[in-house]
Amino acid sequence: MNERAQPLARSGFRHFEAIGTRWMDNDLYGHLNNVVHYSLFDTAVNRYLIEAGALDIHAGDVIGLVVQTQCDYFDSLAFPQTVQAGVRVARLGSSSVTYELGLFAGDAPLAAAVGRFVHVYVDRATRRPVPLPATLRAALTPLLVPPLVPLLVPLLVNPQNPA
Repeated sequence: MNERAQPLARSGFRHFEAIGTRWMDNDLYGHLNNVVHYSLFDTAVNRYLIEAGALDIHAGDVIGLVVQTQCDYFDSLAFPQTVQAGVRVARLGSSSVTYELGLFAGDAPLAAAVGRFVHVYVDRATRRPVPLPATLRAALTPLLVPPLVPLLVPLLVNPQNPA
């Protein structure tokens, strides 16, 4: 049951951030190095949260720490393209958020890359998990959609040998 990931359509995302690529983002093969995709994900989410008034990166009592990431690549992106980063939320937990992102070459209908990452929100000083602040939950609720990837994978049983 190992299905290959598929690119997602632009219509599946609730918010977009335009992010310019830089000359230094290209690698020896003439496209964005794979690590740049993760930087674009982080930029899109944090810019959205800052502009929504839900994140104060300098003095806020609560910060988000990335605890899990994933990316599937479907097509190349390269400097000097402007990337449209689609953002949506698959899960709002008590102290964590699962984001799903699509990176689009300009106004392309399908994502060149699809990513997922989980933020756990913690107290800045103690680094212990805290409940999502109301301002954060209010900013993220409009981005909520059904998840791409189930968080719990059911145990598969072979019908020929039910063990």
